[in-house]
Amino acid sequence: MYEDCVKSTEEYYFLCDTEGPWGIVLECLAIIGIVVTVILLLAFLCLIRKIQDCGQWNVLPTQLLFLLGVLGLFSLAFAFIFQFSQQTAPVRYFFFGVLFALCFSCLLAHASHLVKLVRGRVAFSWTTILCIAIGLSLLQTIIAIEYVTLIMTRGMMFVHMTPCQLNVDFVVLLVYVLLLMAITFFVSTATFCGPCENWKPHGRLIFITMLVSIIIWVVWISMLMRGNPQFQQQPRCDDPVICIALVTNAWVFLLLYIIPELCILYRSCKQDCPPQGNACSVPAYQRNFRVENQELSRARDSDGAEEDVALTSYSAADC
Repeated sequence: MYEDCVKSTEEYYFLCDTEGPWGIVLECLAIIGIVVTVILLLAFLCLIRKIQDCGQWNVLPTQLLFLLGVLGLFSLAFAFIFQFSQQTAPVRYFFFGVLFALCFSCLLAHASHLVKLVRGRVAFSWTTILCIAIGLSLLQTIIAIEYVTLIMTRGMMFVHMTPCQLNVDFVVLLVYVLLLMAITFFVSTATFCGPCENWKPHGRLIFITMLVSIIIWVVWISMLMRGNPQFQQQPRCDDPVICIALVTNAWVFLLLYIIPELCILYRSCKQDCPPQGNACSVPAYQRNFRVENQELSRARDSDGAEEDVALTSYSAADC
């Protein structure tokens, strides 16, 4: 088995290497992740017609886009399992940042939506949330296109760059993604403050997902820039470090965000949902004010002109 693997094309060596089985393990995890993501996509599509709450329904298109981004991350893992070459290098440098930017932009759009809902304000429309997510991810797309085009047109081949240059460029390309992560994390903390408790579990899911993602990113960037050179494992361990972080973070998105969100949506379908447009129950002081207004209106209708004059004076005094 090992000799057959060595004799095969070097580009696909890690797919069958049993002495360093990281490629085989990550390959299996990525394939399982692709299957699970497709199943979750179908589950969300089935729930679209059953969700009656406007605040929950409006974020569903963005969550579907998020799942497409996660599907892309699992597929991208194979570009890191394959040997580094002039064909796989542009794919790595372009899609890694773009797909993560898309996922974190979707989380940021959802968190911004929740900040309004927990305060009892009117929910964003689904087009607004979707446009926020797509718009925030476009900048990373432009950055990645500029970099890959610059490298390819200047004749500076990826395979001729030193491992240190490759790693520095790879991390610098992700500065905007790191900024998105930081903003999303802090916005998710704002979802804890507000009178509407029923929206706070969604915010906690985003907060935990971002916290774990930040830890993963700190670890893999530290290993790539400092750990591997110090332990003299560069460039041999560079691809495993990035690929492990990629697959791990994609599974974090599924296990800590998407699957719990799906459970919440499924439970809400089983219960009596409020009519569309109701982001939160009306606060007590507003309910009391409405009741008083209704009582005053009834009194005016029954007591005639004298009561009407009294009510007018009462209203003027209040103003």
